[in-house]
Amino acid sequence: MAILVNKASKIIVQGITGSEGSFHAGQCLDYGGNVVGGVTPGKGGQKALDDRVPVFNNCREAREQTGANVSLIFVPPPFAADAILEAEDAGIELVVCITEGIPVNDMLKVAERLASSETRLIGPNCPGLLTPDEAKVGIMPGFIAKKGRVGVISKSGTLTYEAVHQLCAQGLGQSTCVGIGGDPVIGTKMVDLLQLFEADDETDAIVMIGEIGGSMEIEAAEYIRDHVKKPVIGFIAGQTAPPGRRMGHAGAIVSGADESAAAKKAIMAQCGVHVVDSPSEIGATVAKTLTATAG
Repeated sequence: MAILVNKASKIIVQGITGSEGSFHAGQCLDYGGNVVGGVTPGKGGQKALDDRVPVFNNCREAREQTGANVSLIFVPPPFAADAILEAEDAGIELVVCITEGIPVNDMLKVAERLASSETRLIGPNCPGLLTPDEAKVGIMPGFIAKKGRVGVISKSGTLTYEAVHQLCAQGLGQSTCVGIGGDPVIGTKMVDLLQLFEADDETDAIVMIGEIGGSMEIEAAEYIRDHVKKPVIGFIAGQTAPPGRRMGHAGAIVSGADESAAAKKAIMAQCGVHVVDSPSEIGATVAKTLTATAG
């Protein structure tokens, strides 16, 4: 079992005729994902990816003709928020937005709409998600992962890949890997994914990678304390960042006492998370924790 995407997911790609959209849509299709269509206004009726995928003028048309339930967005920042809302308006259940640099004000409007919607958003400014050997929706390199029973949640694309490498080096595969993005306003939060992984009977442990700034990791830690029985291995990036300076992601800026790496690590540990000091310790810690749990 996996969360959010699998072989049955029907994927459309908004912006499929652009260079980024075309390249990554092809990668998703070649990985085995069920890419059933693309969306580019004014290019409906054409074919993309060497005539393998039909192109539609809008999401509603694409959904009606293909039954799509997932949309992957490669649309430039000024238009990306509208692309998300178009997918939501069409009734697409899962929207994955890779675009970086969407204005915060635009995302606030998206968040307001999605708060009363059945559509789930992953991102923006994220690598997407990957269920090994089933579906890749985004830009994660599928070849580095293998099917298994460890769920991965991460704010950082690069650290997602490192965590996957560490797990595979220990002979541990992944159920689903989700990069949630590091912008100030994103769709799906850590708590949402913890709930899904906890309910997944084929996920035995969860890796959670956060960073400085904001309160999401603290909220996640408190949720773990109260609701998650599976072992959670956590890491916080940005341990050397000076207060008040943004490091990397737009949301990675320490503005409160509980937003530093040290504070988050302490709270996570108090809530039962197995906190590591370095990404290089993730794989070994997961393996050790699973062995102890099995014993």
